[in-house]
Amino acid sequence: MKRLLTFVSVFAFVGAAFAELQTVQVGGELRIRANYYMNTFTSPDAVRLRWPALAGFNTLSARPIGSFDGIGNGIGILSPSAWDSEGNDLDYVEQRTRLNVKADFTNEVSAFIELDSYDIWGEDFRSNWITGADVRSTSVDDVEVYQAYIEANEMWGLPLRARIGRQELSFGSQWLVGVNDASQGVWGLSFDALRLTYATDVFSVDAWAAELAEAGVTEEDGDVWFYGVYGSYKGLENIGIDAYWMWVRDARSLNDTNFIWFVEGLEDWFGVDDYDVTNIHTVGLRGAGTIGAFDFEAEAAYQWGDAGQVGFLFKPFLYGDDGADYDSWALNLELGYTFDMAWQPRVFLGFAYLGGEDNRDINWFEWWWPFDRPEASVSFNRLFSNWEYSDILDSTELSNVMIYRGGVSASPTEAVDLKLLVSYFEALDTFDSPVYFDLGRFRIPIAPALSFWTDSNDSSLGWEVELMANYRYSEDLSFEAGWAHLFTGDGLADGNFNSFNGLLFNGGSDSDDADYLYLETRLSF
Repeated sequence: MKRLLTFVSVFAFVGAAFAELQTVQVGGELRIRANYYMNTFTSPDAVRLRWPALAGFNTLSARPIGSFDGIGNGIGILSPSAWDSEGNDLDYVEQRTRLNVKADFTNEVSAFIELDSYDIWGEDFRSNWITGADVRSTSVDDVEVYQAYIEANEMWGLPLRARIGRQELSFGSQWLVGVNDASQGVWGLSFDALRLTYATDVFSVDAWAAELAEAGVTEEDGDVWFYGVYGSYKGLENIGIDAYWMWVRDARSLNDTNFIWFVEGLEDWFGVDDYDVTNIHTVGLRGAGTIGAFDFEAEAAYQWGDAGQVGFLFKPFLYGDDGADYDSWALNLELGYTFDMAWQPRVFLGFAYLGGEDNRDINWFEWWWPFDRPEASVSFNRLFSNWEYSDILDSTELSNVMIYRGGVSASPTEAVDLKLLVSYFEALDTFDSPVYFDLGRFRIPIAPALSFWTDSNDSSLGWEVELMANYRYSEDLSFEAGWAHLFTGDGLADGNFNSFNGLLFNGGSDSDDADYLYLETRLSF
């Protein structure tokens, strides 16, 4: 596939090198955002022991968790979330600087190059105020080639466009594929890809192939690729209907016992440690538009395929779940109504379902049977979403949840927009924690050696209220401020696996409410 894309790019665009330059456009953006979190994250120096990873263990069977947060199978861990007023707060200022050049040639050929730099204020200061010594900054890779592609339109006299090179991919409302600039962490997302677009007044079809990771000579088939086809029908007035198929193929090899020859022999004999290539297939339908004063957004997706990369994480000792599969649904709905009056107020309701499972519990038989194989917990994978349902809980990777939303927005002037949003979050499949003594910030299992003695955690993650205001000072410059307050639910205090597509434990050491405030300025030119 890589050789095919290379040859297509060379032959399709070889004429661009000899094209006559017509126009050159320069653009860019400065985005500066100050963020402040309270009672949200665990302080680096905090000591807060939790027992989510293991209800206990014995010499025969441990309890696999499959988490990215470093819990492993240890008994005591440092929770990645706090919900605790005793911890330190987090504040930082992030800045993204973008500069691009677009060159138009004859024969419908153009080139686009964009550089960007993402920085946190204070990372690159070049002087030590105590000693007065001025030194060169030690940071590297500050400036990246964010986009660099060649584009050819009206190929062979057809409404066909080809774009090859590093580029942004954005489809529909960016619910599954977007540019990663919705909220905090505004570093963007681009793909090394070949994209073909066939577009008419009635419909359009996009097809792409993007390489996400290159294994080189270490593996003959060890790359990660992202393929897809996205079709849109535009024949209805003010309404769009989309259908798509997306495929992520991760062929990186997985092995639980590399180079242990006698164990690998047993693996071959018993057929264990045989992980399939990870394949995530996602199909979906989307409809969006306006009907009179009503507007709507509705999207449903189903995901299936082999989940070896996730199953590999779920291992009590040696072997993970080499039969793990994706098999989940997801749904995103929003309905709004805009009143024809001063301030143009709009009220809206929304609902999201992001399927998930939690198979981390263990029964009595599994507890004592030494040959028990763990079962992975595979939730809906959000892919490359640019939707954030919460400023505190979600960074476009919240899963295994249901979300109820509602709010109102208004525009007191042509330059000012206001918005109030209220959301409720509930875990779908809750984590079974050990039966414990609750000592406030310490929870001590009653019987740590009895892994099967558990109780389901609460499913309520909490309510969040958000207030936002945007002021467009000019066509180029805007200011935005916001505040979010999370009424922490028992499901967050107890802990559930909802973040990182259902692979990160978000339990805290307490149940204090959390806050998030931000102030952002953006200049585009």
